[in-house]
Amino acid sequence: MNAVTPKRFAIAEYHQLIELGFLTEGDRIELIREELIQMTAKGTPHTVCSSILCRQLDRLLGDVWRQAASRLRAVIRGQDPITLPNQSEPEPDVVIAKGRDEDYLAHHPYPEDILLVIEISDKTIDYDQTIKLSLYAEAGICHYWIVNLPARQLERHSQPYQNAQNKFSYLSKQISLSNQSAAIPGFEDALLDLSRLFPKDASE
Repeated sequence: MNAVTPKRFAIAEYHQLIELGFLTEGDRIELIREELIQMTAKGTPHTVCSSILCRQLDRLLGDVWRQAASRLRAVIRGQDPITLPNQSEPEPDVVIAKGRDEDYLAHHPYPEDILLVIEISDKTIDYDQTIKLSLYAEAGICHYWIVNLPARQLERHSQPYQNAQNKFSYLSKQISLSNQSAAIPGFEDALLDLSRLFPKDASE
């Protein structure tokens, strides 16, 4: 019996599938290393955390920008694609990219445009700590955060590297608990209050 070889897609082919209507937003598909991967449905804790996080970041970075106009300007992108050189176009839960929204009319952010990638993890925790972590490290994403909902902690990864076995990961991993705060890369004066990201159920 012949082995079945999965169809692989370059980024240009993936974009063509979207333009021709073969893939839509409702399909919830990511391109990961030339393969089409079905994204996991998001539960309510994930959705609430994502909404709170985007609001918090938008307020924090907006305040920093207004207070010091010479500072780096950034845009908050929620569940939008980024384009990586390893033939991948994932859709992280949150991305902080340099510049303004209008800067990404011609293309999605590339690694050199990205200050921070954040994945919010509950059902996808293993995938985000392995496959996604390796993917972002290989692409040279300098800062990758995982909001670990089950553990109620933030995992901050930095300094991507390649080991002797040609595996990609991050040299630094820091854990921040839900009662702490974390400085946003590129905006060290902006401290994210993590207690807001791990709200308790109203029924508790």
